[in-house]
This record gives sequence, C-alpha cells and structure tokens, in this order.
Amino acid sequence: MPIKQLSVFLENDTGHAGRVTAVLEKAGASIRGFSLADTGQFGIARIVVDKPEVARLALEEDGFIAQTSEVLCVELVDRPGELARVLSLFASAGVNIDYAYSLVSTYVVLKVANNETAAAQLAAQPLRLVEQAEIAALRVAGGAAGASDVATAAGGAAAGAAAGVGAGGATTTGVAGATANSDVGKAGASDAATADGGTAVGSGVAAAAGGAR
Repeated sequence: MPIKQLSVFLENDTGHAGRVTAVLEKAGASIRGFSLADTGQFGIARIVVDKPEVARLALEEDGFIAQTSEVLCVELVDRPGELARVLSLFASAGVNIDYAYSLVSTYVVLKVANNETAAAQLAAQPLRLVEQAEIAALRVAGGAAGASDVATAAGGAAAGAAAGVGAGGATTTGVAGATANSDVGKAGASDAATADGGTAVGSGVAAAAGGAR
C-alpha cells in the first residue's frame, strides 16, 4: 500500500522552508520525513506528515503551491547492509527507483512509476510495505538534546532515531544524506504544478521511487 507525500514548490530564498514548517506546526501536522531538491532558482520540498490533506490545505491557504502524491514506504531492519538489500530487491523485481529519502525510525520512502504494479512485483520479496495508518501512528517521545526514541505504534516496535526541531517548532528528522544508487533520478528543472524531477536529499530514514511528485 502506498503512503502520501506532500510536494511543495519553494522559492530559493532565506526562510522560505522555515515558513513551510511553521504552517505545518500551526495546522497540527507532524513531520515524519522530508527532502529538499534544488533546481536552481526554485526548489521542491517533499514531506511526509501524519495528516497529509490537512497539511496540504493549510499550505495552500498560506499561498504555497502544494500537492499530495503517493509513494511507497518500506520498513528497514536496523542492521548494516539493509538498505543495499532492499534496493537489490527492487532491482531484481524490475522496479526502478527515481529518488529516495528517509523518515523517522527505520522506514525508507520509495517513489516508483506505478505503486500498484510495483507492490505486485514485490509481493514475493522478503520486505514489508508500510501503510498510511502506520505513518499517522508514529510518535516521537521527547528527549534530552533533541535525541528521541521513535516508537511505531502500529507494530509495537521501537527504534532509536535522532530528531531535531525544524523552523517554526515542527518536529523533523535530521538530514541523513543523498540518494542511494544509480536508479535515483538526476536533478532537473521542475514544474510547479507537477513537481517533477530533482534528486532528493535524504532525511531520517525514508526513500522515494518513481517520478518526483
């Protein structure tokens, strides 16, 4: 089952990304993961929140161009080589990954061309796709110096993850790095309406496959 991500068109200007997180905080939407892609004069923020439709409406009311789209989210086991294993499973199933970024806990978001087809192709593989209800159920417990234990309410499993407070007070995961393999699409010009293109920069533990939307 796919989950929803927000794509927000941003001006490449000081404080613009902070305005987005402030709007999300005011709307009561908690950030589970995000990536920022630079296309030169403009950028695209891809964000996974617990209340995607609430967040989208709030951003649009504040003047942002925002839309929701569906991506895959895979649960990872916290061990060396796990991401390499998952990426190899996608490759062996013939599923191309356009971009990827991380969420809280051991989850990776993957944007693919067709979520239903990819899910069917991956059905026999030893991995578990995460549903939207689990994203909404994720909770970050407070901790000293921004460190927190991220509990997965749906599955009952907990994993340690570093978390920070984004501009405007919204909780976000720390930026973790860039894209994972050669399947990840290269950065390019993007359209404000479709938010297509762009190499994703990771945060937390989620990945995205398929066109950037």
